[in-house]
Amino acid sequence: MRVFLDTNVLVSAFATRGLCSDLLRSVLAEHELVTGEVVLGELRRALQHRIKLPPITISGIDQFLKKQIVVPKPSKPYPIEITDPDDKWILATAVAGNADVLVTGDSDLLEVAAKSPIRIMTPREFWDLVRGGSST
Repeated sequence: MRVFLDTNVLVSAFATRGLCSDLLRSVLAEHELVTGEVVLGELRRALQHRIKLPPITISGIDQFLKKQIVVPKPSKPYPIEITDPDDKWILATAVAGNADVLVTGDSDLLEVAAKSPIRIMTPREFWDLVRGGSST
């Protein structure tokens, strides 16, 4: 399965131990991780300004993720009504990357899941899907 992890999921995966870090490991081991230039830019800024990671650590994370499938920034945002206009770019990137699922904690994206051309799920929903409801 091609899995697109939103910025907030990646920030949580690299900043803390828990569901998102477990989810990232599972995706890397059993699926194809899809990300995009848009997400990588947001991730670098979040890790620097919110999490305050050292530049060398951020660079290592960036290089690691660039070894996965990285979708260039689409030419236009996805044409769907979303409260946060930046989320249109996230959805457009996931669609352009032929992702099967977009995993996010972003309520604006989750609100449009029914209208999306790809599945949009929370980290817990995705974890339950791939792990059959197991929390371990």
